[in-house]
Amino acid sequence: MSNQRILNYMKRLSLLLFILGLLAVGTYAQQGQKFDPAKFEAEQQQFITKAAGLTDREAARFFPLFREMQAKQRAIYERQRKLGFKKPADEKGCAESIRQRDQIDLELKQIQQNYHNKFLRVIPASKLWEVLQAEDRFFRMKLRSWGGAMQGGANGNNLQRFGGGPNGNNPQRFGGGARPQRHNNGR
Repeated sequence: MSNQRILNYMKRLSLLLFILGLLAVGTYAQQGQKFDPAKFEAEQQQFITKAAGLTDREAARFFPLFREMQAKQRAIYERQRKLGFKKPADEKGCAESIRQRDQIDLELKQIQQNYHNKFLRVIPASKLWEVLQAEDRFFRMKLRSWGGAMQGGANGNNLQRFGGGPNGNNPQRFGGGARPQRHNNGR
């Protein structure tokens, strides 16, 4: 995979995770409930453990590292959020913003690569591959469930604020166009 494709994938993944956070907080606030990080984490761990077929021992060794990686990523996502979505006033500001975003993307990818190497020391590569797939499925599942909850919110049209249509489907919502394709060894 080329560096550009990796960066594009990381940008989309970062945006997806950021939007998931916004949706989670917004949805639960609208429903009079608060987002419960511990519940979310437990559901994620249970889903990944089952989907990847992790043994109790593998899960006990894997998830502390996984949580450590997520904490480091959250700190960087916060920096990314602070850059904001507002366009700088001049060319110099735009160029600097682009450089900062690129640096953040590289830092995120470096963290991911470092932790993937750590994960490979505690679980087999085939199970790590399944973990990564399960993590993606879990986030997509949560996004769909939160999106559905948002549609039923106070005014029945809350998803419109986030670029979704009446059925919540809008390929333009996450950076224009289809998701990056995963290649399954030519299958």
